[in-house]
Amino acid sequence: MAELTLKYYHHGRFKVAGGVLPDAVTAYQTFGDPSNPCIVYPTCYGAKLSLGAQDAQVGEGKVLDPRKYYVVTFALFCNGESSSPSNTPPPYNGPYFPEISYEDNIRAQHAVLTKVLGVRKVYCVLGFSMGGQQAYHWATVYPDYIEKIAVVVSAAKTSIHNKCILEGPKAALTASKDFEDGHYLSPPQHGIRAFGRVILGWLHGQAWFREEKYRMGGQYPDLKSFIREEGELNWLLNWDANDMLHLLDTWKNGDISQVRDGGDYEKALKNIKAKVLLLPSKSDLFFAPEDSEIELSFLQQGTLVLIDTDWGHGLGSQLDIDFVHAQIEKFLA
Repeated sequence: MAELTLKYYHHGRFKVAGGVLPDAVTAYQTFGDPSNPCIVYPTCYGAKLSLGAQDAQVGEGKVLDPRKYYVVTFALFCNGESSSPSNTPPPYNGPYFPEISYEDNIRAQHAVLTKVLGVRKVYCVLGFSMGGQQAYHWATVYPDYIEKIAVVVSAAKTSIHNKCILEGPKAALTASKDFEDGHYLSPPQHGIRAFGRVILGWLHGQAWFREEKYRMGGQYPDLKSFIREEGELNWLLNWDANDMLHLLDTWKNGDISQVRDGGDYEKALKNIKAKVLLLPSKSDLFFAPEDSEIELSFLQQGTLVLIDTDWGHGLGSQLDIDFVHAQIEKFLA
C-alpha cells in the first residue's frame, strides 16, 4: 500500500545546514480528505515510507484514521527516499552529501504542506524518536502553524549521553575494512553488520534482555540468532551506509534551542505555544524519561504519561503499542 502512494516534491535549489542541494526532493504520502484536520507524521531513524513504516498507525480503525484526519507522512532527508547520499548525483553524492539539520527537514515539509497540499494549519505533529524530535522542531520553527505535538520516546534535544551512544555504531561502521571512507563500490557488509549489532544493544532495556525476551516466544533459539536477524538484516537489505551515517548526524545534532533561541534550552521550551504530549519510555536508553520531566517543567501546555515498559526504545509489545495509541487518541480528541 505504502509504495503505491509515495509522492515526491522537487524543491529546486535548497539551502541546508551544510551547504546546498541543487534539487532537493521530499518524499511523502497523503491519506484521507484534505478538509479534515491535518496530522503530520514524519519518519524516525531506520524507517522508510515505501516499506510501510507508518502503516501500523495509519488506516481505518487505527489511531490515525483517514476517515477522521488528513494524514501526511514525510520521509526524512537521508533515509534513501527523500534526498540522500545514495540518490543524489555528483557533486553531492555519497560522502560529499552536505550536513542536514532537523530545521532543514521541517522547512522542506512545510513547503510541501503549503505549496502542494494547501494545508493552512496543522492540527498535530506526531512522531516517534527522530519523528518526535521533528515534532518539537515544528513547534519551534513554525509556532503559529500547529496546534499540538505528540512526542513518543524522544526529546527536544539530543542529550550528551545520547550523543555518546551514537558514536558507537558510527565508529563501528566507519572503521570497518570495507567502508573505504564512504567511497565503497559495493555495500560494506562488515561495517553495516557491525553498526546493526552495536545499536541493537541500546534499543531494549536491561530487564528485557535479562528476562530473555529476545527469544521472542521461541522465534530465536539464542542471542546470536536474534542479533544476526534483528540487528543486521534490515540494514543489509534496505539501507546505504552513507545514508545511515548522515541521518545519524541529524539525530546527534538535534536541539530546538539552536533554531532561534541562541542555545537557551529553557527559553526554547518556554516559547513553545503548542499543546504537548510527552510519552517517554521508562527503560529507554536513548531518550531518558528524566529528560522529558525536565522539558515538562518548562512547557506552557504539557502533559507527560510514562510508558511503563521494559522494552526500552523499541516498544515492541502489543500492550505498549495499545497504551501509546490510547494516549494519543485521548490527546487528539
